Amino acid sequence: MLYEDVLETVKKNNLIEENDKIVVALSGGPDSVCLLHVLYRMSKEMNLKVYAAHLNHQIRGLDAYVDSLYVMRICEKLDIPCFIRAIDVPKFCDENKMGLEDGARMLRYDIFEEIRNRVGADKVAIGHNQNDQAETVLMRIMRGTGLQGLRGIEYKRDKNIIRPILDISREEIEKYCEEYELEPRIDSTNLEAIYSRNKIRLKLLPYMEEEFNDNIIESIVRMSNNIKVDSDYINSQVEIAFEEASKSYEDGVYIFTDILKNMHKAIQSRIVIEAIKKVMGNVNSIDKKHIRDVLKLISDDKKSKKINLPKGLFAYRFNDYILISKKKIDFENIEFTYNLALNEDIYIDEIDKTFKSKVIAADEFDIDHMKEGYQYIDLGKIKGKLTLRNKRQGDKIRLQGGTKKIKELFIGMKIPREDRSLVPLIVDESMVVSVCGYRINTDYKIDDNTEKILEFTLE
Repeated sequence: MLYEDVLETVKKNNLIEENDKIVVALSGGPDSVCLLHVLYRMSKEMNLKVYAAHLNHQIRGLDAYVDSLYVMRICEKLDIPCFIRAIDVPKFCDENKMGLEDGARMLRYDIFEEIRNRVGADKVAIGHNQNDQAETVLMRIMRGTGLQGLRGIEYKRDKNIIRPILDISREEIEKYCEEYELEPRIDSTNLEAIYSRNKIRLKLLPYMEEEFNDNIIESIVRMSNNIKVDSDYINSQVEIAFEEASKSYEDGVYIFTDILKNMHKAIQSRIVIEAIKKVMGNVNSIDKKHIRDVLKLISDDKKSKKINLPKGLFAYRFNDYILISKKKIDFENIEFTYNLALNEDIYIDEIDKTFKSKVIAADEFDIDHMKEGYQYIDLGKIKGKLTLRNKRQGDKIRLQGGTKKIKELFIGMKIPREDRSLVPLIVDESMVVSVCGYRINTDYKIDDNTEKILEFTLE
């Protein structure tokens, strides 16, 4: 019955095809031994080539060595090529400041991939079962997971990792091993409540079965499978939205804010996740806080802002898009220069603002009715042509207290370093006439002799 159930899982999820070469992750425990034997039987029907890969992690001393001997013997009995690697996992984890579980998992998958490439295999088969699925979902719930986490373990990952016995319970696996006299090894550490997963397996699930639901494992797995259906639909919508709202270039992924801001929050966050995946290949080390920070860049008041994300990743807010990139961009290096024609609007693309100006006669001007946000200069005091640009090295302006460098002015006004190149200056052939939105050079202010005035603002 178990064999037929695995066949059904394989066909339903398209895990294995005729003539596939498959590396089995073989620890020597019941799950992996059952998986090896099932694939051995399946190889006769589907012309599969099966290999085994085993890591002696040197965590359990002599027991780990005996595990390796057992793996060699069962592979010899089934005429399955076997690859064994011994690594001092505790030492590796200590040197790399990793937890034992995480370090061992990383090394196992690295070895499986190495062997898959060496033998030219199509897939790596992992012995995760139904109980593992329930334990994983519970662990993720306790960590505050979202919809994606509630999907649990996937039948297939990264195109070549497959889990053919994911629908089979641990009890069924143990009965199968007994029926075929496989005599798998038992890892004694699995019987100790020292790791989070072991505590769930040995304490929490038995308690839930006894006190609440004697079919709790099946119920959790059923919930996870239902969520997968809903999640698959959402992901299909995200693919469509991602195509609409983003574009990939050499320097990263551009997410267009005018499109993104009109999308549902659930879609927005997933678009950011997809963009990060495009750039980094995964979203490891990226958590919900980072996604929320990136989404804050949608607001127009965040233009020219930068967010540092883990692993050397950056999110930048430009005029009408957010850039997710590994490239470091310094906003201080932005430069722009525009010839200032009177009575004409100038759109400054680099800062997404429009400079608006109007010439008025002195007798039309009433100092008591100065418009809020507007500035005024005496056009008769201008020397040569006017230019609209951002700061340059050595720029100065004359104020009431004397001449001051623009750099010192910005520091005094507490303008952030990354924003200083985004402030337009009006300059003539002599010096800075105005720091738009902040200061007017005293030499260009309106007085009793003024005839023509330039009224201007930034919008």
